[in-house]
Amino acid sequence: MLSLATLLRDPDLQLRLLVAGPPQTLNAPVTWVHGTELADPSGYIHRGELVMTNGLWMSEVTPTEFVGSVRRVGARGVVFGLRVAQPTTPAELVSACRNAELPLAEIPIDVPFTAVSRAAAAVYERERHDVLSSTIQRGDALTNALSRGAGISGIIDVLRREYERPLVVIDRLGRLLATTGPEPSESGRRKITEALGRRPPPIDVEVGPGLSAALFPVGGLGAPDAALLCLAPTTTLSEREREALEQAARYLGLDVARMQAVDAIEMRFATEVLDMILSGPQRAADVAGRLRAFGIEPAAPVAVCALAFAGTTRDRPDDAPTEPGMSEIVTDCLMREGLPALVAGGTQDVVVLVSWRRSDPDLHDLAGRLAAAVAAAFGDRPVVVGLDRIAPDATDLRSPLQRSREACRILRRRTSDDMRPVVADFESLGTFRMLVDSVDPELFQGFSQTVLGRVRDHDQQRDGELEATLRAFLQNDGHWAATAASLYIHVNTLRNRMARIAELTGRDVGRTTDRVELFLALQSVPG
Repeated sequence: MLSLATLLRDPDLQLRLLVAGPPQTLNAPVTWVHGTELADPSGYIHRGELVMTNGLWMSEVTPTEFVGSVRRVGARGVVFGLRVAQPTTPAELVSACRNAELPLAEIPIDVPFTAVSRAAAAVYERERHDVLSSTIQRGDALTNALSRGAGISGIIDVLRREYERPLVVIDRLGRLLATTGPEPSESGRRKITEALGRRPPPIDVEVGPGLSAALFPVGGLGAPDAALLCLAPTTTLSEREREALEQAARYLGLDVARMQAVDAIEMRFATEVLDMILSGPQRAADVAGRLRAFGIEPAAPVAVCALAFAGTTRDRPDDAPTEPGMSEIVTDCLMREGLPALVAGGTQDVVVLVSWRRSDPDLHDLAGRLAAAVAAAFGDRPVVVGLDRIAPDATDLRSPLQRSREACRILRRRTSDDMRPVVADFESLGTFRMLVDSVDPELFQGFSQTVLGRVRDHDQQRDGELEATLRAFLQNDGHWAATAASLYIHVNTLRNRMARIAELTGRDVGRTTDRVELFLALQSVPG
């Protein structure tokens, strides 16, 4: 780096320091050297420049005025060139620089200002050479790290050998890919993923109380796939540190792209296994071989579950069943559990096949943890999980796969504002409930309104309770006395209401087919 201290150490210049200025001023970076004899050079000098002068301006202004104009624009100091007519540096100039806390050096008569300019250019040339050389050497090291399969950790190690800075790599789902310092908290990761979603991403992001990190996006033509973070504000990094981090981020993009390609291949591989299972027993041998590739023993018990986002909440009526990255969250969670599993993600659900030698309640607990991990990663969106019985081996997976996915489909179509994960197996959903949920909601609402429309109009116009009475009657299995007691009315009042319901609906609760229609029509509204 070019500084006044650098020039003072050059023996060819023979500079003599007269005023040092405040501490560290001599080591401050000098942007260039500027020769001038103007009485007020402030309009031509830029911040950080070193001023060289022979003092020809002294017939027009005082040294104090000249130094004031130089100091005002942020010059790094003054080099006074001695000449035959002025063999010593004026005491007034020395005093003015000392009062202004501006460094002052003198250069002998036989050393021209061009020597200072050549020395400054040589320093810049060496710096450019050093930067280029270090960039090439770092690039070779980063390339070697990738070629030998060291991946993200290898890239971070290259940076750590060069700069002692705490580094973190996190993908857009908040997963920690590598670190050389303290791990960000859960809230810190969420802030990082939010920052990656902005256009463009911010330069710095707060990852903890009072802790700001410089963010360098990794990969992605649109939204970045990950972020390299230096756990220090950008303003504290040197230019060479920033260049090194930006270079490393580009190499990280290559490895992240490789990982994404591998994940895509594995996902297609996993989806093919599901197709094989659904095709029937003729592909059983192929299924067994594919499952072994995922670490699943085909002769041992295998559990199946299907996950999706609840798709019909009042606040989010158009939520998609799955999102990109959902499969990765599930895979990471299973890896932390130490469970060999196959995870296949699609547009309607994410299916998990996992070796399972534990109990059914343990499977429900695992499903709940998977759902909670997905919900947390996507802003606490409600997640549902469908299950079925545990298959004794891989030859009996077709039915559990179909039933778990059907259970998931039914669960996600239920309207609820509850954000908690819902886990249910196929059999627990109930036969009539499955039939109701399998019908298009709009069609079912139309059926319900056809059967109960006149009853609802009656209640609205007369502030009546016919629909509530019908619901209570069916919930009490048609027992008159029990229903009247639950409604705190006389049994004759109940009979009158039921007669009015029969008149309005054309259906008699005494007939089985009519009672079934009334019961199903009530399922479209909260009970």
